[in-house]
Amino acid sequence: MTTQLRGVSCLRLSVLTDETTSPERQQAANEGAAGALAIDLADRKAVDLGVSASKTTPFERPELGAWLRKPDEYDALIFWRFDRAIRSMDDMHELAKWARSERKMIVFAEGPGGRLVLDFRNPLDPMAQLMVTLFAFAAQMEAHSIRERVTGAQAAMRMMKYRWRGSRAPYGYKPEPLEGGGWTLVQDPAAVKVIERIIKTLLTTETTERAETVNSIVHMLNADGVPCPAAHWALFKGRKLKKPTRWNPTTVTRILRSETLIGWKLSDGKPVRNDLGVPVEATREPILTRAEFDAIGALLDGRKTNNPTPRKDTNALLFGIIHCTGCGGRMYLNSQESKPGQRPTYRCGASARGEVCTHPMNIRADWVDEYVTREFLRILGGLEITHTRTVPGYDPQPEIDDTTAEYEAHMSQQGRQKSSAAQKAWQSRADALDARLAELEAREKVEARTEEIRTGRTYDEKWVQADTAGRRKMLTNAGARLDILAGTPGGWRTLDERRVALEIRDPFFDAAADALMAVRDEVEHADSF
Repeated sequence: MTTQLRGVSCLRLSVLTDETTSPERQQAANEGAAGALAIDLADRKAVDLGVSASKTTPFERPELGAWLRKPDEYDALIFWRFDRAIRSMDDMHELAKWARSERKMIVFAEGPGGRLVLDFRNPLDPMAQLMVTLFAFAAQMEAHSIRERVTGAQAAMRMMKYRWRGSRAPYGYKPEPLEGGGWTLVQDPAAVKVIERIIKTLLTTETTERAETVNSIVHMLNADGVPCPAAHWALFKGRKLKKPTRWNPTTVTRILRSETLIGWKLSDGKPVRNDLGVPVEATREPILTRAEFDAIGALLDGRKTNNPTPRKDTNALLFGIIHCTGCGGRMYLNSQESKPGQRPTYRCGASARGEVCTHPMNIRADWVDEYVTREFLRILGGLEITHTRTVPGYDPQPEIDDTTAEYEAHMSQQGRQKSSAAQKAWQSRADALDARLAELEAREKVEARTEEIRTGRTYDEKWVQADTAGRRKMLTNAGARLDILAGTPGGWRTLDERRVALEIRDPFFDAAADALMAVRDEVEHADSF
């Protein structure tokens, strides 16, 4: 008597609003395949919604990963299509290796050639492995094609006046549907009120004896419970933050110095300009005028402090990035060079600062270095690196002033010439200077402009080529921060990722990551039907 196979119906969706690949459609296809193959699904399901196959392996997905860790409870995994399972050859290789080790069957209900059954219950059958390799290659090429279209779509939308990419809006604005399709930015009254409060506080202190600093303004905002930009956006989108976030001086300063306040589009923190060097506008409703923006910048410049003391470099990838939750202070690399056999760790630096930490953290350096590398490249690795180049302008006024001074000096000699030849030479010189002045006055002043240069390289490519200092600079520029929580029993064997959470705090890189995800999901959505 043949025992009926037990199956798990595996559903995945990148975009929760996608109707063409809805869970209901996937489930119906899986049930049809299970019926044709006499596989009993019962109530066994792995439903992962809002999960991208390009960003997570099958083993990392919440429900599918849980089923993969208990293989004794079923005999087959059923997916609607190949791209519901994987998007890379490496992921398919790992899944196939697992299926061969556990003697499982993998079924794809639909596809270009119809239903596909990969039976790994016979480890000596080479056909299943061959089919896996071919289909995984096709899936990876499709993911690569999506990535190229994402980059192209971003570049095109960047140059469109008043067109927003549909990602996280700069603080002070919110997205609004644009007539004819797409999105634009309009003022967000709640955020604008906070910005006006910050500016008013700074300007008021200029005429009073008590000068409020950016740090004191941060304390005021946090004390009043004003949501910081990340929390404000989460509230706007109806989401919950993984952990509380607060205002900090860097956030306030970057908001006040960002040209988004005057309505310009930015890319990597620099203005996006058209072919004439004119900044591309993201909104018809800028928060500040140019004069107001420049006045705030001048005020901040006047409060700058310089610290010329050079800092000795370190081999620690996470210097200035990793923090202890016991005291909130930095953690430092302990290389353990004097103790053979011990691995380098990051330790709380409270005692070195003369402070007391309630719960000093200590964690293996190679674990968190590897974790931060993986997470940073997952979030921003696909972002294209751009550079800016300043094209000098031209102002004829300095030459006009010099030529005028020369002409006036020449005119002061008028009438002193005794010979006709001298008079003729004097007049010729006067005419030449006059003609030059007329020519200069006809010239238009051309402002210097900044051009954005696309490199065609991404941050994951740059990461591979950079040394430790270069990689740390990439993390620092992105505002990366890693907080270490207390360890758990058995945590000495491997990294418990519940202890760590990498944040990208720089508003520009955070918005770029959201934009990359939004466009990628949009392209995946379009390609999935």
